[in-house]
Amino acid sequence: MTFLSFLNSLQTNEQVPEQILEQVPEQIPQEIPGGPPAYFVTIPEFITVHLGYPDQEAENVTVPFVDYIKNVAASELYPTWPENALRANIHAIVSVALNRIVLEWYRSRGYNFDITNTTQYDQAFVYNRGTYENINEIVDEIFNQYVVREGQVIPLFTTFCDGRVSLCDGLHQWGSVDLANEGYTPIEILRYYFGNDISIVTNVPVGGIGLTYPGEPLKLGDSSLVILRQQLGLNRISNNFPAIPKITPVDGFFGQSTEDAVMEFQKIFNLPVTGIIDQATFYKIRQIYVAVTKLAELAAVGSIYEEVYEITREILLQGDIRPRVVFLQYILEILSLFYETIPAVAYTGIFDEPTRQDVIEFQKTMGLQPTGIVDDETWNLLFNTFLGIIDTLQPEMIFLPYIRYPGIDYGRSDEVQPGVFVIQQMLSYISLVIPSIPTVPTNGIFDDATEESVIAFQNMFGLEPTGVVDEATWNELERVYREQRFSGVTAPPQEII
Repeated sequence: MTFLSFLNSLQTNEQVPEQILEQVPEQIPQEIPGGPPAYFVTIPEFITVHLGYPDQEAENVTVPFVDYIKNVAASELYPTWPENALRANIHAIVSVALNRIVLEWYRSRGYNFDITNTTQYDQAFVYNRGTYENINEIVDEIFNQYVVREGQVIPLFTTFCDGRVSLCDGLHQWGSVDLANEGYTPIEILRYYFGNDISIVTNVPVGGIGLTYPGEPLKLGDSSLVILRQQLGLNRISNNFPAIPKITPVDGFFGQSTEDAVMEFQKIFNLPVTGIIDQATFYKIRQIYVAVTKLAELAAVGSIYEEVYEITREILLQGDIRPRVVFLQYILEILSLFYETIPAVAYTGIFDEPTRQDVIEFQKTMGLQPTGIVDDETWNLLFNTFLGIIDTLQPEMIFLPYIRYPGIDYGRSDEVQPGVFVIQQMLSYISLVIPSIPTVPTNGIFDDATEESVIAFQNMFGLEPTGVVDEATWNELERVYREQRFSGVTAPPQEII
């Protein structure tokens, strides 16, 4: 029985088999060995490094990604180490950096950088330092490879330490030297520290979001992060070629304004005038953008990334992987039970094409413009429609997918917030098992009752009783909820990253 048929059974009073619990968890696409979709994980051209602790006032520097990896490798490793040890460590360095970038670990928390240069949080980086020829050669060969755990697509945060002065639950650098001297290969060294269920993804496309051709032409009616990047590029090019009309709004939706700009661009640069961004047009836009912005001047590339970041703070587009994508997919699946026009969708954690099509069908059903973009209007209507349905179900009838901490601390507020709804649903079920934790309404408002329940939970599980759901409390809620919800059966995966 699928989760879909399970919810259907709730409406028909059918008995629910216990085996349903084994089929509830979100399914992660099996992308290995081919690697994840090009629009999802790519090797960025640049990375912005904060030269200090996250909250410390310090300079941000934007450098080519491959140069960053060489710098970190030269700062963390010794060039005299055996090659297999160097390769294993460089794989770990790449994976740490990509994990921070793909998850927007710092940017989702309001910072304007991708990673720090402090080993307490990330990995060593010494701006403008020299590097080593043999390490550079290895980096040039494997900088577009990263470590991934089986069943997942996001680069593994391959934490490491020297293994002598400092110890950690990860790769020990001097220990990797000993293993290499014993004949271990790079993947064997990595598996020694991170487990046998890891692999190395190879031949990852190079280019940040929107910098790698997605494999299919972009055309009228499409919407994605890739299109957003192209729109920003075309608008920048139009400063130097005024005949190209400005695209408005720049929101990732391929509307008439975008088609007009593409056609004029194609006319100017002697491409077939189709209004469709095929591969030739895609890379010509990139080529001309590089030329007009003198991309070597890092300030120029920094500005366009900031534009992408600012625009996408309030919307969800195809290619997005932030935590609320899973919640969006959960909402869409629930709605699919009550609206024949909305197909069921899998919990992938990736805003993929099936999710976009579901959003379009919802927008059509509700009389909104079918853009496939989850803007404020679409999100509010989605969530309120969902609340109207879910309010009719008891906590024991609801199976929440795993949603990782969204980077927001939740406390007293009169605002309806989806993250608060998730907290309330977890507390509501936990209170059925642990009666000393007060039950709460599931209305998405962090009210007095929610605060009281959170404090009771924090006291019971050894957390500081602040009444605020920070990262530690969120993760403990997830752990206890899933432990109780799936007690006695095969539990779903604990994380999607």
